Amino acid sequence: MKELLDEWYRWAEWISSENRDETKSDDLTGWFEFNWVVEDDPELAWKAIIEAIDQPRMAPYLGTLAAGPLEDLLDLHGPAFIERIEQCARSNARFASILGDVWQSAMPDSIWKRVQAVQIC
Repeated sequence: MKELLDEWYRWAEWISSENRDETKSDDLTGWFEFNWVVEDDPELAWKAIIEAIDQPRMAPYLGTLAAGPLEDLLDLHGPAFIERIEQCARSNARFASILGDVWQSAMPDSIWKRVQAVQIC
């Protein structure tokens, strides 16, 4: 999981940079790797998202984490994770706050309403 978060962090740092070097984009695989984990191993993705939220270095990129891996996890696996999402949001204000950066996207209305009920905007 450390390698996954390290690679995603490098990508998030690069994509957020105003003066990013586009020639480095092929070397930054963090977005793709996290996306594959969300699709193929959602339990690992959930653990990585929770761990990332607690890492100080990730603070500037939590909106990107929410609008990317967390939103994708809800889109693809919402019914399996919504109860954990709700519990985490109720006990972790930072998590509830980043839920405000999640969009409905392909989420079913029933899941989206539950996300909205626990997010802090």
